Amino acid sequence: MIRVEIAYCYERVDSAHLRNRPADGEEAMRRMDDGSQSFAALFSTLDGTAGTVRRDIYVNPRVLGLQETGPPEQRPYAAILGCSDARVPIELIFNEGPNDLFVVRVAGNTLGDDVLGSLNYAVEHLGESLKLVVVLGHSGCGAVTAAVDVYLDPAKYFAFASKHAIRRLVDRLQVIVAASAFRLEGAFGPEVRTRRGYREALIETAVVTNAAVSARTLQGEIKSVDGVRAAYGVYVIADRGIWAPRCDSSRVVGLADPPLTAEAFAAFGDAVIRSDRIAGLIAS
Repeated sequence: MIRVEIAYCYERVDSAHLRNRPADGEEAMRRMDDGSQSFAALFSTLDGTAGTVRRDIYVNPRVLGLQETGPPEQRPYAAILGCSDARVPIELIFNEGPNDLFVVRVAGNTLGDDVLGSLNYAVEHLGESLKLVVVLGHSGCGAVTAAVDVYLDPAKYFAFASKHAIRRLVDRLQVIVAASAFRLEGAFGPEVRTRRGYREALIETAVVTNAAVSARTLQGEIKSVDGVRAAYGVYVIADRGIWAPRCDSSRVVGLADPPLTAEAFAAFGDAVIRSDRIAGLIAS
């Protein structure tokens, strides 16, 4: 039997094990990238044989109120807008413990009023420790899939006629899906719609585009707050890694800064289309 143990250690923790809060957004991104790579590597060591793999995450007892007379101060170093999908355990993905991340979850990680209000609260009231705001999509997102299916077959929209909340969510994603479809057809020709992997390629293109656009929107929201930056990425459930094509680099692993101009967004779209992940789906 294979056993994977992820343990939060907080009793009599040696101070040498505890990590300092990141000093800026760049350091916060590095810490999150290191954490996600560590999480993915934990499972990559499994070779099908019996044994135990263990990961210890050291937690300062003070952040749980174990060495204080009152409640601990809230001190996350990053805020995450993630999807509600239960297969995406955000703290585990980034190898973090309690009070490290301020997590907001909503289907499709879309920017509704409640989400923006929650993230604005984090930026305005937790700015002393908060250095990064991340929009994290994930592969095979159900909300994006519903929006893609409606785009491909508008008759399916009728299923949401009496479901106002779900319909609003699908509506919110339609522009992203349409833009993603336009980009795919521009790169591969109209016949791309007939390819077996087109639907999945459109879903994954829309997922990462939605994350990047949302991160760009949030960067505009927080631009007046010194030292806080936005980033985006997609958690790929199959390999537990973070995927994020960039407009200015061939790198696709780890979190990325959002494109900030129309020209940068065009370059970002090109990077998504030429990525091995999307090209591979189209070729399948």
